[in-house]
Amino acid sequence: MRVYLHSLGCRLNWSEIEAMARRLATAGHAVVDEPSQADVCIVNTCAVTAEAERKTRHAVRALHRANPRARIAVVGCAATLAPETFAQFPGVAWVVPNEGKETFVERFVGMEGSEEAGKRGRLRTRAFVKAQDGCDNHCTYCIVRILRGPGRSRPLEEVLAEVQERTTEGYQEVVLTGVNLGSYGRDLGMERGLHRLVEAVLTHTDVPRLRLSSVEPWDLDEEFFRLWENPRLCRQLHLPLQAGCDATLRRMGRPITTARYAALVETAHAAIPDLALTTDMMVGFPGEDEAAFAESLAFVERMGFARLHVFPFSPRPGTPAARLPDQVPVAVRRERAHRMREVGKRLAETYQQQFVGREMGVLWEHRRDDGLWYGLTDNYLRVVTSFGERLTGRIVRTRLVALHSGLFVGEVVE
Repeated sequence: MRVYLHSLGCRLNWSEIEAMARRLATAGHAVVDEPSQADVCIVNTCAVTAEAERKTRHAVRALHRANPRARIAVVGCAATLAPETFAQFPGVAWVVPNEGKETFVERFVGMEGSEEAGKRGRLRTRAFVKAQDGCDNHCTYCIVRILRGPGRSRPLEEVLAEVQERTTEGYQEVVLTGVNLGSYGRDLGMERGLHRLVEAVLTHTDVPRLRLSSVEPWDLDEEFFRLWENPRLCRQLHLPLQAGCDATLRRMGRPITTARYAALVETAHAAIPDLALTTDMMVGFPGEDEAAFAESLAFVERMGFARLHVFPFSPRPGTPAARLPDQVPVAVRRERAHRMREVGKRLAETYQQQFVGREMGVLWEHRRDDGLWYGLTDNYLRVVTSFGERLTGRIVRTRLVALHSGLFVGEVVE
């Protein structure tokens, strides 16, 4: 059987879709590059915002247009939120909520593989390894906790085994992912679980580069940043903030203050040279007036983030925030998102400029139709180069000679 796999949303979704690819390929099925080649298309969906849900609907319709003969499986968060909606889409044969993902894939793993199979179940040059799923936080705007269920951690030995397996396959970077990665091990009775997990991966595997996906700031302490004494741990840390105003944070149900966040950031920068600190910012949350937004904007400026992911508040059915008074008009939300993104662009350029002329290791990911290679440094700088030899999946010393619109031009020096 020929299967096309597509994922939207978070890195956890990518880790799940890559796991599907490996299992299908191992069972003898062909994981194909284009939906037009497929017998079955599986799309791992996102519903964190109304915009994410819209993109999911668009993706499902696009798959059917690309291959009207293929059967489509809509799985994951959007399937959990609106199963009846997706069941009506043309071409959709299965709508599978989060709790049914594993057993759904087993249907295909158990089928007889096709003779044309043989493509490895490898979708990227970086491997995404799922360490944790679900969430026990109570952010008032978030529907993911409802869709994904309570926090659940994979056994440490199981995660280590998968990281080493991906390394043996040739991956040069592994990204640890989870809905609430910072809570890793809590349900297993582990203290400082994420710290122990990262330390174990660095000690017991030979993965060249290890990256962490999003970590809630209240799950970290100052000792955590000592892990970066090991140069294999990527110098990028995504600490979601959501608002730079304490009153807004309280209404969001986020158990942190701006003072605590700022202290954590100061400690992180002191421990990790050239750290790329990135964050999420939500604007237009119910009750956010212009003064509160201005406070958030000023706090973001002070933190000097390397990159911002900005999105306007999106009321999700079933969450407390959807019922809060003083909802901000949509037009105001969009205007504030634009202003916050402009600040984010300026901060990103300020961070990036300091690396012009420096040599850094670049993991080269792919060569595009324009003939150029594209890759990433460990602190998530995007680099492009022209080079005669194959670079895919290699970490190579590269001089960053110029910066254009957030993209570095690199010269391979080794």
